[in-house]
Amino acid sequence: MHTVGKFVLGLMGQLRAKPAAGDSAMSVSLPLPEKQGGLPLMEALAMRHSSREFSPEPLPLPLLSNLLWAAYGINREDGGRTAPSALNAQEIDIFVALPSGAYRYDAATHTLILVAASDIRSTTGYQDFVDEAPLDLVYVADYMRLSRVPFNQRESYASVAAGAIAQNVYLFAASNNLATVLRAWIDRTAIAEALGLTHDQQVLLSQTVGYTSIIKKNQEHGD
Repeated sequence: MHTVGKFVLGLMGQLRAKPAAGDSAMSVSLPLPEKQGGLPLMEALAMRHSSREFSPEPLPLPLLSNLLWAAYGINREDGGRTAPSALNAQEIDIFVALPSGAYRYDAATHTLILVAASDIRSTTGYQDFVDEAPLDLVYVADYMRLSRVPFNQRESYASVAAGAIAQNVYLFAASNNLATVLRAWIDRTAIAEALGLTHDQQVLLSQTVGYTSIIKKNQEHGD
C-alpha cells in the first residue's frame, strides 16, 4: 500500500494488520547468539547509515537471534543488557513484526513469544517499504517499570533507552551487510491495538531491518 493511502487510513483510525502468512507459532526458541566476530567497532561506525530499500527475503533464524541479542540481549550473569537503562529499569520491550505474526522478545529465555497471530508490518509505519521488509522492530516502554521516575519524565527516560537499543541495531546491521532505518513517523495507536498493549505501555519507535534490495539483486546475479 502506498504511503498516502496508509496515512489516510491512519487518520481515519482504520490502519489494520493483515492475516498472518502460514501458522503462527506460540513461541520461537532462538539459537544461542554468536558473541564474537563482526566488524571492529570503528569500521561499523564508519558504515552506519539508514536505508529505505529492502528485499523481502527473510533473515535466517541464527541471524535474527544475533540481531536481537545485540539489540537488547543479556550480556552479564547479573541480567545486565547490551543497552543501558536508567536505574536498570529495563523498561523497553522489543516486539518483532514478522509475516507469521508479532512476537515479544524475551531476553531472559532468548525466545520470541507470540502476542498477535497476524501480520502487523503494514501498521508499523506509513512508508510503503515496511509492508514487504522481512521484519520490523517496535520499541515499547512499560512505564510500570519506571515507578521510581517522576511521571512527567518517564517518556524521556524511555526514549533514551530505546535510542540506545536502536543504535545497537544500526551497528549490527552495518557489521552484517543489513539495511535498517529507525522511524518515528508511525501510527502509535494502530500499533498498540495490533499488539494488544495496556494503558501503561507506550509505542516509542519502529525500526525496519532486512537485506538491502541491492545486495539481494547482486546475490541473484552471482556478484
